Amino acid sequence: MFRRRRRLGVATAALAAAGLVALPAAAAVAPVWAAAASGTEWSWGYNGLGALGNATTANSSVPVRVSGLSGLSRVVGIGAGRYSGYAVAADGTPWSWGYNAYGQLGNGTTTNTTVPVRVSGLTQVSAIVGGSTHAYALRQDGTVWAWGYGNYGQLGNGTFANSRVPVQVSGLSRILAIASGGATGYALRGDGSVWAWGYNDEGQLGNGTFTDSNVPVRVSGLSGVRAVAGGQESGYALLWDGTVRAWGENEHGQLGDGTTITRAQPVAVHNLTGVTAIAASSEGNTGYALLRDGTAWAWGLGNTGQLGNGDDESALEPVQVSGSTGLDGVIGLSAGSFSGYARRWDGTVWAWGSNYYGQLGNGTTTPPYSLRPVQVSGVARAEDIAGGGFSGYTLLGTWE
Repeated sequence: MFRRRRRLGVATAALAAAGLVALPAAAAVAPVWAAAASGTEWSWGYNGLGALGNATTANSSVPVRVSGLSGLSRVVGIGAGRYSGYAVAADGTPWSWGYNAYGQLGNGTTTNTTVPVRVSGLTQVSAIVGGSTHAYALRQDGTVWAWGYGNYGQLGNGTFANSRVPVQVSGLSRILAIASGGATGYALRGDGSVWAWGYNDEGQLGNGTFTDSNVPVRVSGLSGVRAVAGGQESGYALLWDGTVRAWGENEHGQLGDGTTITRAQPVAVHNLTGVTAIAASSEGNTGYALLRDGTAWAWGLGNTGQLGNGDDESALEPVQVSGSTGLDGVIGLSAGSFSGYARRWDGTVWAWGSNYYGQLGNGTTTPPYSLRPVQVSGVARAEDIAGGGFSGYTLLGTWE
């Protein structure tokens, strides 16, 4: 979740529910020196590679606490990759756990771990996000760092090589927020422009080409952007006027423009105004938006109920995510591979879509998916949420 270099606490969250401040779902936390709260991270769902970080490889259909035995404590920010989890501690250090075949844990090895390990060398981190097999960190000085799989240029450092430790993304400064697609990186600069790098087979760099880039390129025609998000092969931007732009693959309608035409430059998502936050699945083909009235909307692939609107059909334009009595009062959104997550003003977390591994967190794996939101068990005081491939994560705050 994005913070524009200011504290986001209970009061700010209340304003956000009324649409008075931005709550983008892509990527950042308040600088640690501004944090008024820290807490513990909890996770649920698939754990065969240690993605839950609780010292086991057993799946869990209810939240379990990410282990602090390795030194991770006082968490202020969270992120998720496909089979890996990430956290930022109050002292500005980044941590990771889970799958590590390509060095996506950033600790200099390719060994999986079921408990958090320190990402090598980085300090003063204010945000962390994961992609399919790589990760990004935003430092307080506005620079971006990357590690893991790099064969498509998604590390953004001018090479197509993997890295087991963080390397600096070239040419980026004054960055306010970061996001990751499946194999593509996105960054929002302080001037309201968006930059992208990595895989571009479907035009997800948004620069009018289909050529991969191992250094950041500017997304065409965008200005006045307040938030970014990355889908599997699609990018999204929220403008300050409350509208959303999308680009890249569109086979399932994930650009929300009423067509299935792939776009190498941004187009407007239809029928969305008053948007305060966006999210997308870095391993799926679904986009999400939060409106200032506290409602959530979704579009694109819906085959496992990830649109949350009561059926499993895809949608070429946004449809409202609904519960048995309606899902409202939402102040934050995130997405897993085929599941959506929402955080309400009362600190509860709700989930919908695929549930084969318990990634809805409601104590069951049956039915294998839910067409409407269900409440994640036992979660209160949620300060943030993140969706991994087949796992969910939440930060439970403890005010100090």
